[in-house]
Amino acid sequence: MPKRAMSNPLALAVLACLWERPMYPYEMTTTMRERGKEDSIRLNFGSLYAVIKSLEKHGFIEVAQTEREGNRPERVVYAITDAGRVEAEEWLRELIEVPVKEYPAIETGLSLLPMLPPQIAADLLESRRDRIDADLVARRALHEQVQGLPELFMIESDYRVAVLEAERAFVADLAARIRDRSIGGYEGWEQLHRLLAEGVGMEELSERIAAGFFGEEAAALYRA
Repeated sequence: MPKRAMSNPLALAVLACLWERPMYPYEMTTTMRERGKEDSIRLNFGSLYAVIKSLEKHGFIEVAQTEREGNRPERVVYAITDAGRVEAEEWLRELIEVPVKEYPAIETGLSLLPMLPPQIAADLLESRRDRIDADLVARRALHEQVQGLPELFMIESDYRVAVLEAERAFVADLAARIRDRSIGGYEGWEQLHRLLAEGVGMEELSERIAAGFFGEEAAALYRA
């Protein structure tokens, strides 16, 4: 798949605004915020100007006109070009159709979970579960407030709720299995931190892991 000329999602949001009508930068920001787009697109007014200049450089947008009201600074109104329309549609198609490898912070944390003692890990997972619950309550309350708004305009929020619900279920189950010691490898994990607390060095621990501390399959992976 060819690399896109631009990869910042804010650039696509700008193209989407201009796909509707010509706008000046502040109007783009206001439009995105009014529609709640900052919940799914990182919106920064400072970086917006850099994105606009890059879009203009690549020929995706152009200056349509300049406006001045009284003594106020001149406002530049931008419009999307034909090349910009093509880029916006192709980019959007790609985002919807093609799954990409992302690197969520929680996935990084889970990959390094054995660094923490089991019960501390369970505490943190339960705290995350509670924070997700609070987020879900707030989002569902917002959905109640906008009842009557066509579903089409709430799709990204519905998706976020579905993702949060799935994450909440996973995190709660993982915490529970750590609490009742049913997660695979728990005994080795617990012993690892017991030995660390007793002052056993990492070199000796590494030797034990390689020798089958967490079982032969884990040892094989460690030695590889």
